[in-house]
Amino acid sequence: MSYKRVYLRKGKESSLLRFHPWVFSGAIAKQDDDIKEGELVEVYDASKQYLAIGHYQIGSIAVRILSFEKENIDKSFWKKRLEAAYNARKALGLDYTERHNTFRLVHGEGDFLPGLIVDFYGSTAVLQAHSVGMHLVRQELAECIIAISEGKIKNVFYKSETTLPYKADTGAEDGYLIGAEDGAEAYENGLRFLIDWEKGQKTGFFIDQRENRALLEHYAKGRKVLNMFCYTGGFSCYAMRGGASAVYSVDSSAKAIALTKQNLINNFKDDNRHQEFALDAFKYLDDIKKDDYDLIILDPPAFAKHRAALHNALQGYKRLNLKAFEKIKSGGILFTFSCSQVVTKEQFRLAVFSAAAMSGRKVRILHQLTQPADHPVNIYHPEGEYLKGLVLYVE
Repeated sequence: MSYKRVYLRKGKESSLLRFHPWVFSGAIAKQDDDIKEGELVEVYDASKQYLAIGHYQIGSIAVRILSFEKENIDKSFWKKRLEAAYNARKALGLDYTERHNTFRLVHGEGDFLPGLIVDFYGSTAVLQAHSVGMHLVRQELAECIIAISEGKIKNVFYKSETTLPYKADTGAEDGYLIGAEDGAEAYENGLRFLIDWEKGQKTGFFIDQRENRALLEHYAKGRKVLNMFCYTGGFSCYAMRGGASAVYSVDSSAKAIALTKQNLINNFKDDNRHQEFALDAFKYLDDIKKDDYDLIILDPPAFAKHRAALHNALQGYKRLNLKAFEKIKSGGILFTFSCSQVVTKEQFRLAVFSAAAMSGRKVRILHQLTQPADHPVNIYHPEGEYLKGLVLYVE
């Protein structure tokens, strides 16, 4: 198959020679006429030597690389890559069991499929495109997901209305590519969760906190727990199972609180240790008494989605963590996170350390947390390490 071509400026091929999967627009010297967004293009260096093939897009990242080999990108290519991703999950022990049937199948660049996210929830896969190129092949991808899933996936839901480049004007609509709704429920480590993949955030559930939730369960026994930005109550359910004396879930979204309440009922019936509140997180922290909680979880949405917002985001993390340090009981444990990709581990840690210093509390690091193995980081693409977390002991 013949593909249109992009030629790089002299010396700009070095990142591709190191297998980084992005070509920035400033690195391009010239390109064939009439390349459409989402089209497959071959990338060449200034001496016209082949480097890679990928999806073309308009913006700072001009090409997302799919392969550094000279090959056709067709349905067999997609199936091969998806099969490799599934085999990796099975090798990690994340395949289906009676206690567990939810995991991430594809994590963009981490699975050598930049622009694509696929999550498995029971018999439904949720496919999310972050590039026009992946949007254009969504039906092929859905068919390949069914084919490689060994009969476990019956439905593929497409959820990309809010993740595609807003200037692309694709007319994308969320909906089922294959199958239909057959029960929006999944199991994680034996806990049962309702998943709102149609209207919820991301693909419906934050799978990336699975291992961190399990760690929280270990620390919850006998503690009064405050779960800020609770979304659907994942941390709250683990805290309850871990033997917390009380669990309070807070989120500004009434819909999220309704899901949290239902998930707690589904797992713990009439257990009266849990209460939920649809309130602003900062206001709630302002209003609570000092020493009221001895375990606090801060898992806010991304404070910065682009570099222009970085400074304000870091100030937000500092302010939020300062409030927690000021209010947490002596001997308390703070789980604090950032899911902002543009915030580095060092920047997040500095914001938290600054908050600790401002509070005057003695603070120890117990754990440094990141995303789980089904959210892998391509070794050539360190930007993929987006989830940062600290577990802190506060005197």
